[in-house]
Amino acid sequence: MSLVLKNARLLEGEQEVTRNIHVEAGVIQTISQQPIEATEEIDCSGLLLAPGFVDIHVHMREPGATDKETIATGTMAAARGGFTTVCAMPNTRPVPDTEGNLALVQELIQDHAYVSVLPYASITTRQLGEELTNMKALRALGAVAFTDDGVGVQSADTMLNAMQRAKEIGASIVAHCEDNSLIHNGVIHQGETSRALGVNGIPSVCESVQIARDVLLAEATGCHYHVCHVSTKESVRVIRDAKRAGIPVTAEVTPHHLILTEEDIVEDDAMFKMNPPLRSRDDRRALLNGLMDGTIDCIATDHAPHTEEEKQQGLNNAPFGIVGLETAFSLLHTYLVKEQRCSLKELIDWLTIKPASVFGLASGKIAVGQRADFVLLDLTKESTINRHSLLSKGKNTPFHGYTVVGSPVLTMVSGEVVWKEELSYDKA
Repeated sequence: MSLVLKNARLLEGEQEVTRNIHVEAGVIQTISQQPIEATEEIDCSGLLLAPGFVDIHVHMREPGATDKETIATGTMAAARGGFTTVCAMPNTRPVPDTEGNLALVQELIQDHAYVSVLPYASITTRQLGEELTNMKALRALGAVAFTDDGVGVQSADTMLNAMQRAKEIGASIVAHCEDNSLIHNGVIHQGETSRALGVNGIPSVCESVQIARDVLLAEATGCHYHVCHVSTKESVRVIRDAKRAGIPVTAEVTPHHLILTEEDIVEDDAMFKMNPPLRSRDDRRALLNGLMDGTIDCIATDHAPHTEEEKQQGLNNAPFGIVGLETAFSLLHTYLVKEQRCSLKELIDWLTIKPASVFGLASGKIAVGQRADFVLLDLTKESTINRHSLLSKGKNTPFHGYTVVGSPVLTMVSGEVVWKEELSYDKA
């Protein structure tokens, strides 16, 4: 198929330009100011064309928990949110800890995914933190990186050995950082809100102390180490110091940690229960500052769907996690760009080229020869988030009822439209 996206607004630096883009066989052939002939066209007048977003931290739940999400529903949610490449965490059942289990996940992706899904493999067998997996074989089969996300690797020796193996095969270690001995059955951040609601709190040091351990192990091994969902000011400080020391560390932050704080939890509502938890205003400020100065490399949603029944059990009993793929851009555009905390270019970079660069992915930019992965954005469209209308099976978001400005209206993977709202899409 020969396709032209005409009158597309693109960002070149901080400036907007209008271009026509010719796509053939799923690849960008030409980017021109001049008219281009093609068999099909999409008129992008008035809309911003961005690279398809890249999310390096999502939970697809399949295999093993298809009541929460499936590859099909999760990737359709991703497409609706403008994401064309996502990296799927390994806390499925079975865990992709062997070649056979990883092949099963890859087969499900091949058969059901609407966007590109790159699976992680686990660091340890069944994510138990004990026996290391055969990283070399899993990497050769296509594991994007290695993580036990959902649980922190408690043993320093295990993490050291994992980093040594990962370094040998040119792979990355990705960590959910949490010292289990410091959790004390906490369910939200240890602070004013936990005391007011009478629930156990999770202290900030629970996260930062394990990051401090791991960056020193990364220095000792030379392994690339990536920190998941940073949430505290102490963690930002440790990562900043590690980068200044030349240690190969990268980090991500979620939209909810950039927008909400513990003060937003006003009652026993598990829609606000996630791990790491919502922290203080000072922590939120440190996270944004960390993004702005490059300490934190990118934004990732940590999309974590659960059933309605699970999330109605209250803070003490409900599982941790919220969904984020469908609301990420709209929320970030509204609360960061519109409030002039960052530029549109910075936001798009944190959702595209920056996460792609963490693992060296061939995604996140618009250029001749690149795969035609795009998202069309209406930056003026106002809407209200309705959790019941989400395409994800999980409706567990604390942002229900929030009014946002700006949203995706069309998402394209390899030159094929995989999701669209009302938009002119006519054959020439």
